[in-house]
Amino acid sequence: MKRIILSLALGFMLFSCSSDDNNKEENKENKKYQTENVVLLVIDGPRITETWQEKNQVHIPNRVALLKEGVYISNFRNNGLTNTNAGHTALITGVYDSIQNNGKELPTNPSVLQQWLKHSKKDNSKAWVIVSKDKLEVLNNTKNKEWNGKYMPKADAGISGNPSGYREDAVTIANFKEVIKKDKPNVVVINLKDVDSYGHANKWSEYIQAIKTTDQSIKDIWNFLQSQPEYKGKTTLMVSNDHGRHSDGIKDSFVNHGDACIGCRHIEFFAMGPDFKKNAVIATGSYEQIDVANTMAELLGVKLEYSKGKVIKDIFK
Repeated sequence: MKRIILSLALGFMLFSCSSDDNNKEENKENKKYQTENVVLLVIDGPRITETWQEKNQVHIPNRVALLKEGVYISNFRNNGLTNTNAGHTALITGVYDSIQNNGKELPTNPSVLQQWLKHSKKDNSKAWVIVSKDKLEVLNNTKNKEWNGKYMPKADAGISGNPSGYREDAVTIANFKEVIKKDKPNVVVINLKDVDSYGHANKWSEYIQAIKTTDQSIKDIWNFLQSQPEYKGKTTLMVSNDHGRHSDGIKDSFVNHGDACIGCRHIEFFAMGPDFKKNAVIATGSYEQIDVANTMAELLGVKLEYSKGKVIKDIFK
């Protein structure tokens, strides 16, 4: 009898070990990408002629240096409304939305953050919207009746007590770092507003300096993420814009944006991550703003509802 019990016990142990090994192998095979975390950094309102298309790229030396680790799409477009809230909404929902630009209207469709939270069943502290403009707090929700008030990522927006509702980008970046260390989120959307603010203020020198500062911020954020054990080697950083600025040749045209001119539509897409090509410039394809949400979803393993975009396949290894 003792021999029978011993044999059964050994058999169960072997079966359990075998099952565990098989589960590990299955999980390994099912994991399509090395990316576990996605950070989308939206630099508000630089014109492409002052960034990647500036003759010697003197304002973006960090991007130029980081290109050896990443990929850039040279003909990326915003084909919807070229305003702040509409541009951000397109990036994270995959739909061009005629949303008001004052922060008083929620996006029509749920974002990739909301859909990932539902799919992953994780706490909402694992997805964050961290923005310099308070009006962008609407990005954490939607007016879609099936999703409104549900699966909402946490939000850190603007600054309390400031009449404009805006805060300096340095504060936003500092808050982002604290959130990373405290909550260790898997999905984060960041907005940096200084470039756009100085453009609207018709301050050319400060506008150019803000472009340089945000270029340094990209390097700072990337290096910070790589210094964190939970993020090193398994995080993708995407950098894009909500819109550009007028390029009609008129003096001070950089001050505003909002129409269909090439300056307003031609925006940036630059990305680094373990699943993307390195030292690559892509000029083929017709990639656009709404494709960012689908690409984020692809990396995170969630299928987007409502989206009209596509996965940016050419950037993958």
